[in-house]
Amino acid sequence: MAVTLAEVAAHAGVSSATVSRVLNGGYPVAGGTRTRVEQAVEELGYVANGPARALAAATSDLIGVLVHDIADSFFGVLAGSLQQALGPAGRAEPRRLAVVCNTEGAPAAEIAYLTLLEGQRAGGVVLTGGAVEDPDHITALAARVSRIAATGAPVVLCGRPPLPVDDGLPVATIVFDDRGGAFRLAEHLLALGHRRIAYVAGPPGLSSSRERLAGHRDALARHDPALPETCAPLTVHAGFERAAGYDAARELLRRAVPFTAVASANDAVATGVVAALREAGLRIPEDVSVAGFDDLPFCVDTAPALTTVRVPLREAGILAANLVTGRRSPPPGGITTLPTELMVRGSTAPPPEGSRP
Repeated sequence: MAVTLAEVAAHAGVSSATVSRVLNGGYPVAGGTRTRVEQAVEELGYVANGPARALAAATSDLIGVLVHDIADSFFGVLAGSLQQALGPAGRAEPRRLAVVCNTEGAPAAEIAYLTLLEGQRAGGVVLTGGAVEDPDHITALAARVSRIAATGAPVVLCGRPPLPVDDGLPVATIVFDDRGGAFRLAEHLLALGHRRIAYVAGPPGLSSSRERLAGHRDALARHDPALPETCAPLTVHAGFERAAGYDAARELLRRAVPFTAVASANDAVATGVVAALREAGLRIPEDVSVAGFDDLPFCVDTAPALTTVRVPLREAGILAANLVTGRRSPPPGGITTLPTELMVRGSTAPPPEGSRP
């Protein structure tokens, strides 16, 4: 027998009217109450009746774009190219409104924004940036994405791993080859003669941080199985901001473990690393080589220009726009992997003569 609205209300400890408000969206409902109702719906497997379900499936021209930090150039470039590509491809195609939601990388904010976008009957959603690899959050996120996709609104995961959602739902994934890019960057430093390579990794528990660090360690191990352990004291986890790179470099200097190169989780971190090293009287790249990741626009204007790994952000934004509007169908399996490219510039060079093996 089908679960009724009254049964959901009793399970959640609220009135049937409150359940109806939560399911219909667009009505103010306290966060804790909304959560209880949503949990009751999922636990009991409640499905609205046919006409109500059809009404709920009606979507708008609103496209939600979730970013960690719009002030971060990584997300600015990605969201900007996506929004530009959302423009109508022809006279018959409607203009879509992109709403950028700044989550600050917080799992709770991701769920909250997705709930609001579902309530607004968003015509599509794009989630960008590395994913928090917490099992409970992954489960909650997959459930929320499935609910949105079940209305027919496409969902695109851009720069993060796929989610465990049912086959047939309009959910596509764009993956960056972070691991391969980090591998090639470390290979470049090794080929120059560096062996004591420091690494400023991104925040722990984030998919992009894990992939980039794994690629770095893969390259070290291929060159010499002992290198990952040798360089382990030279690995520091930090945020993705310039200030985090500055603090991480100062920590590396305090550890007093010699190093001749620093690979950074992203370009902003690399600029902070450079500032701290120069403050300590070290020259770039004569004394220490420094490299970044992402190839943001300012990299060619630093002094010296920054060696980095190019992530195809503009291409990813355009592809995400085409997927979320249905102009392009995802490949079999729903996953598109975009390659990364090593960009060698002036911030890396062979280590000083006395420090070479």
